[in-house]
Amino acid sequence: MPGRRTTPNRWSRTLHRWGSVAAVLPLGLIIATGVLLQLKKHSGWVQPPTAQGVASEPAIGFDAILDAARSVPEAGIQSWTDVDRVDVRPGEGIAKVRAQNRWEVQIDTATGTVVSSAYRRSDLIESLHDGSFFAGDWTKLGVFLPAGLFLGVLWLTGVWLWWMPHSAKRRARAKRHSDSRT
Repeated sequence: MPGRRTTPNRWSRTLHRWGSVAAVLPLGLIIATGVLLQLKKHSGWVQPPTAQGVASEPAIGFDAILDAARSVPEAGIQSWTDVDRVDVRPGEGIAKVRAQNRWEVQIDTATGTVVSSAYRRSDLIESLHDGSFFAGDWTKLGVFLPAGLFLGVLWLTGVWLWWMPHSAKRRARAKRHSDSRT
């Protein structure tokens, strides 16, 4: 309509409607993976639980850790180039060896025995959550960051759309009350 005035309510509804359409897929993935990441310490499916070793002071070296990790065929570890990272936890007597293929082998640092071996999904879920899984920074910054910003705008416009009817009712009630006094 020509000459129609754009009000904050109309602007908020339009932005809210189209912003939610634009952000629905990335936000759905962020929400789903966020829930899984919240549960990672409580679910062995997402992240293998940390086993308890025998001693708190490491008695084996990195060569023994590599040999123990090689003994797990699923990990596919032949040399240090197949290892993504090693997380040594002296207080728990454990060394966690994470293979490039996301397989985690937990080794007792006192005896050198494998105490746990499982696929670790939490890193994959985290890369899906922040968008880095999909070809790096351009997706992370070009899709997931705008989706997060849209979520902030959706929150603001949602608060505005919720507040306005309550505010209008309160003003109408106050006006009725002041009119009844006169």
